[in-house]
Amino acid sequence: MIRIFRHYVSRVYLGLFLVEFFVFFMSMRYGHNLRFLSEETWYTDEYLTLSSFIFAIVLSLSNIGIGLYRRSITQSDYNLLSRQTVSFGFSAIALIIIYYAFPQFTIARSVLVYALFLAYIAMLIVRYVFYRYLKSDNIYKRVLIVGAGQKAKNLIKSNEGFLHKSFKVCACLALDGNIISNEKIYIFSDSTQLLDVVLERDIDEIVVAVDDRRSQLPMDELLDCKIYGITVVDLVSFYERELAIIDLDNIYPSWFVFSDGFSGGDFRALEKRVVDIFASFLLLSVSWPFMLVVALAILIESRFKGPIIYRQIRVGEMDKPFEVLKFRSMRTDAESKGARMATLNDDRVTKVGRIIRKVRLDELPQIWNVLRGDMSFVGPRPERPEFVDSFDKTIPYYRKRHRVKPGITGWAQLCYPYGESEYDARQKLQYDLYYVKNYSMFLDLTIMIHTVEVILWGKGAR
Repeated sequence: MIRIFRHYVSRVYLGLFLVEFFVFFMSMRYGHNLRFLSEETWYTDEYLTLSSFIFAIVLSLSNIGIGLYRRSITQSDYNLLSRQTVSFGFSAIALIIIYYAFPQFTIARSVLVYALFLAYIAMLIVRYVFYRYLKSDNIYKRVLIVGAGQKAKNLIKSNEGFLHKSFKVCACLALDGNIISNEKIYIFSDSTQLLDVVLERDIDEIVVAVDDRRSQLPMDELLDCKIYGITVVDLVSFYERELAIIDLDNIYPSWFVFSDGFSGGDFRALEKRVVDIFASFLLLSVSWPFMLVVALAILIESRFKGPIIYRQIRVGEMDKPFEVLKFRSMRTDAESKGARMATLNDDRVTKVGRIIRKVRLDELPQIWNVLRGDMSFVGPRPERPEFVDSFDKTIPYYRKRHRVKPGITGWAQLCYPYGESEYDARQKLQYDLYYVKNYSMFLDLTIMIHTVEVILWGKGAR
């Protein structure tokens, strides 16, 4: 992993991005050559280079939005052909608009078709080689865990299911008497062997993950490994880097005080506000026809009796309540028996509501919340006061997510499905805390682009 503006990015996927960007760039040039062969064209080399850059940028951004470079993507959620086809479809539309709306970028339609075809085939070849490369042990970070109890077991399981497993646990030092059962991992109990095991197993990093904080750590042995050049990290830092979460089971008040991050300031607030206003007007200019259609559909379904906009009190920045706006997607008597969280196949959702919730059109009125300053475009999703009070009693540090403005989209919405229980709220809080700690404009832009995947694949929709 490398850190870009405080956000951790996978070196493997960054390398894949750069390779495919180059492939897309060359596809336009070869597409031009293939289309005209020996014929003379009026395209200069400088003109073709500019068109190739635009072509590569649009395809690369589309691939990012569809989630083809997301490090947390699982094998079951990948679907390369469908994601790639959707990405190229959106790219083709965007390129047609760019090339023909701006005459200075005009490129022949036949050249664009050739370029898209070459890029599609080339990307499939690159991905095939990439997946063969992923099976190589040389790209995994080889990890030794100090501890062999439940926390070590959780750490090992956390890497399962991902398309790219960024690390591999090779050994565990048992300290607290609890020893996990795993035939693939070497487990030893003599701390004096630590450096020998590190050298023998070619360990890259040591992660301290003991179940009992009072356990006596082998500090001299860990110091020997550190001096030898082996990285030694605590469990919180490891999870933050590898999984982009703040692990609630391993943090305490002093960690918040002494850890880096959680920085703000007037300039950052102004910067974020400017981007919020610009993004809101941009989204409004594109989405207003859809908003009219949704409003009309709600009116027709309710026979012109029910309200179009649903207003609800949510908790905002610094615990300040505000009224969030959404297109009404449930029956008017949805909460006649009290407040409750939406669930899968919730029978309170209307027919129109099921559609607009699936593609997140019900969230569009929140643009007004952003323009008014109650919300930001990116941030933790705002929760209802009843649920906040309940979660605050059982989930540690829950209100810390309210130190920034809530958002229409956020890191938790991108990385975790819709929550309908206290367990889900706890898991999403770990992503929210990561966002609050490591906020940057780069992370905001990353989330905005990836939100396309959330909408198209219906992630988190209920």
